[in-house]
Amino acid sequence: MARYTGPQTKIARKFGEAIFGDDKSFEKKNYPPGQHGLAKKRGKKSEYAVQLMEKQKAKYTYGILEKQFRGLFEKAAASRGVTGEVLIQLCEARLDNVVYRMGIAPSRRAARQIVSHRHITVNGENVNIPSYHLKAGDKVAVREKSKSLDIITNSLAASSHVYEWITWNQATLEGTFVSVPARLQIPENIKEQLIVELYNK
Repeated sequence: MARYTGPQTKIARKFGEAIFGDDKSFEKKNYPPGQHGLAKKRGKKSEYAVQLMEKQKAKYTYGILEKQFRGLFEKAAASRGVTGEVLIQLCEARLDNVVYRMGIAPSRRAARQIVSHRHITVNGENVNIPSYHLKAGDKVAVREKSKSLDIITNSLAASSHVYEWITWNQATLEGTFVSVPARLQIPENIKEQLIVELYNK
């Protein structure tokens, strides 16, 4: 399966929340897509369906395909920490996610494109792999020739989010991935324990 590139609002409506950020279209149609979206009677979902939905929500939120996501889960399961929390932390440490969190890109989808097009450096070196795993202390910056790109300047101008595990210097367009965030610091509404239960079946 290729990466989903269709309407994001449709996916947000499927999960009942704006998982891709502010979405005016979602606010207007806050119900599941399809001709039966407004139907009030809905059968109770099975335990498996609930777990699968949570996994899909996490994958769509971070823009990760199944093979990559499974690999992250296995890495999390092999770690010493709580598997579910480590899984979300690994997702947060991806370069495309950090570029988005820093405000360099307006969305994770745009962040992947910016990274892929070699507009970002990590510790002074060009990195064009969105899934690149950052470590505490890594410095992420906009490449000198890319600082005037409209998508980057417009995104930074509109960005107002501040995260405790990231620092950002607006003057130099450089930030630091200070540390791996604690689960309580991560704002995503994902019930990671359901994902763990699904993979452990």
